[in-house]
Amino acid sequence: MTLWPFVVLKHHTLKEDAVFLNHEKIHLHQQAELLILFFYLWYGFEFLIRLIQYKNRYKAYRNISFEREAYHHESEINYLKKRKPYGFLKFL
Repeated sequence: MTLWPFVVLKHHTLKEDAVFLNHEKIHLHQQAELLILFFYLWYGFEFLIRLIQYKNRYKAYRNISFEREAYHHESEINYLKKRKPYGFLKFL
């Protein structure tokens, strides 16, 4: 989980997981773009919309635009170097 400017780890071993860390770094960029507060507001609002849409918490979470971008590009370690601003908008 990413809480600006920290990445909170559930297990210490995740510090060695490049894919996980890249996923969380993508969230850090998203948060910075939206001046942190707006990221959390948008995230919560979109989660509620997706929950109504899918009627399933896990599906709602996985279909938040921020998560879709992060999961889609988490294996691309150099993604952040080429990422365009507001890249999550493609995943709405």
